[in-house]
Amino acid sequence: MTSSDPAQDGLRRARGDREEPEIVWRGRFIEAKRLGTWEFVSRTRGVGAAAILAVDDGHVLLVEQYRVPIGARCLELPAGLIGDEAQGEAAEAAAIRELEEETGYRAERAVDLGRYHASPGMSSEGFTLLRAEGLTKVGEGGGVAGEAIEVHRVKLEEVAAFVAGRRAAGVAADSKLLLLLGAGMLL
Repeated sequence: MTSSDPAQDGLRRARGDREEPEIVWRGRFIEAKRLGTWEFVSRTRGVGAAAILAVDDGHVLLVEQYRVPIGARCLELPAGLIGDEAQGEAAEAAAIRELEEETGYRAERAVDLGRYHASPGMSSEGFTLLRAEGLTKVGEGGGVAGEAIEVHRVKLEEVAAFVAGRRAAGVAADSKLLLLLGAGMLL
């Protein structure tokens, strides 16, 4: 049966006869799913992600760490999981915790800037973007045991050149950095 809405018809065809995705494989943190003709991955246990935009006195805080899925170091906004340590954790609380763990900066508050999806064609994972405010340096950062995170404090007007330099050195760049690079890339 078809309707007058092509998007709904396409969704019905993609789903096949199933309303809920079939779990094809489940690990501790992710699961692979199938729904009709679509195959995608999701986080398990309802865990979400927070990405943190932290600007301190005209400098943005960035982190660099090795990422197994891409086999390379990656330059990123500080980020982390929501609810991986405490079920029901608020995005703001997770952002403040992760920012301090990764960068050594403590935020007085984190302001929710909305929910976004980085790769909706292959993953259901979204992230909440938060702006950290009232920053105080309280430690060195570097993450928790085994993370080996390198912290970069970069002048806002030098972000494009810094990212280009890291990419030239073979470091991958997370797509969320487009938040900082976007306007300069339009010309």
